[in-house]
Amino acid sequence: MDEDCRIVDADEVTTDDTVVFTAKSGFETTEGLLARLDDGTIVAYTNYCPHWRDVRLDKGSGANVRNGDLVCGKHGATFAKATGDCDYGPCEGAVLDTFEVTVAGGDVYLTDEAWDQAEPGLSEERDLSSGSRIDF
Repeated sequence: MDEDCRIVDADEVTTDDTVVFTAKSGFETTEGLLARLDDGTIVAYTNYCPHWRDVRLDKGSGANVRNGDLVCGKHGATFAKATGDCDYGPCEGAVLDTFEVTVAGGDVYLTDEAWDQAEPGLSEERDLSSGSRIDF
């Protein structure tokens, strides 16, 4: 596996929390979320709500997980952790975009061909100040 694409130790991804990571390709960056399913599988979604594409699901430390769903911290929409389907909220019926990830040797790697580098944590461009949109 390419060490530039290593995100975190797989043990850091739990079923009741998410881990934020940044994916990079050239000058382009985006944020993702790692989540562990009940069967132990680790999945990755973009950290953006389909309702407002400029709004991240989390508020800086990973999206909340409630009853097995990822919760948008901005307006409370919920997404099935296993599929990314929005099952409640203003974007009901929409689906989170995914990243391909692989677990190898106890580590999680970004293996999505669209991205050539990954690192744990927030994007350097991330502004955690409150915006003008409604907050949940």
